[in-house]
Amino acid sequence: MRYDVSGIGNPLVDILTHVDEDFLEEHNLHKGVMHLIDINQKRSLLNSLKTHSADLITEIGGSCPNTMTTLSKLGARTSLAGKIGNDELGRIFEDKIQQKNVASFLKTGELDTGTSIILITPDGERTMNTYLGACQEFSPDDLSEKMIKHSKYFYFTGYMWDTDPQKAATMKAIDIAKRNNVKVVFDLADPFAVNRYKVDFLSLLKKHIDITLANAEEAKILTGLPPDKAAAEIGKFCNTTVIKNGADETYISNNNELYIIESFKTQVVDTTGAGDNFAAGFLFGLLQGLSLENCGKVASFVALKCIEKIGAHAPDNILELVLNRFDFIRL
Repeated sequence: MRYDVSGIGNPLVDILTHVDEDFLEEHNLHKGVMHLIDINQKRSLLNSLKTHSADLITEIGGSCPNTMTTLSKLGARTSLAGKIGNDELGRIFEDKIQQKNVASFLKTGELDTGTSIILITPDGERTMNTYLGACQEFSPDDLSEKMIKHSKYFYFTGYMWDTDPQKAATMKAIDIAKRNNVKVVFDLADPFAVNRYKVDFLSLLKKHIDITLANAEEAKILTGLPPDKAAAEIGKFCNTTVIKNGADETYISNNNELYIIESFKTQVVDTTGAGDNFAAGFLFGLLQGLSLENCGKVASFVALKCIEKIGAHAPDNILELVLNRFDFIRL
């Protein structure tokens, strides 16, 4: 196999800043979720932040790109498909993703490169405001069949359902994966995405998915159940289900067995990318042949190291940190 994990995602440039709770109320923003915004809303929000004299931090991001980046830091061979704009931000994204040793299958579209304005409140929670831009143009014609078929795992998130072209491209990728015995991994990604596409997501789980990742809120919207029971319920449809629950336990369901994984505790600085890094840690564990319990422990630890800092990326020395923390990993 050429790649351990390949993903389709939204290549975004993240713009991060600190705000107070009043700023969210003033702009009618629901804390802790991802809001889709248009170009005018993007400009208005940035202008408002300038008025508040907020310091802005810029880095490459997007849920799936974050996961592929952290997996690469952990030593996995990863690749990424998506669409960027023919602009300076697009060129920055392309250069930086390759610097992080993620193989690029990015295409260039007509719209501007997508951005996500990430507002961090004093409790460390992040509220995302995403302008998809060129991301929404990614279509089946942009997909590399070789990228998918030469991978061990194909990974995507619920954000791919926000536009019809992306949805069609993802379904094509799933079909390619299934025909080539590539495991399909689905991260529900966001409570609002689950609300928007609950019927579609349930259909996906029942027909196409090998491994599902969700947080407790997403799982409750999907099943109406608390995390432990939701893990078992979704586990009826796919081989492995992982339900993250913030600082509380993680639940993993596999073949009618339920595993409970204690989460690590830390001082939260910024929760941006926590789920993306959890997914990377879990997939890294699977690639190393670890037990599901140990996969869950590694995933929780990788997420922990992300939320101890600003931004959606794990530290550059995350592999060293993981190897020092867990003596059951033998590379």
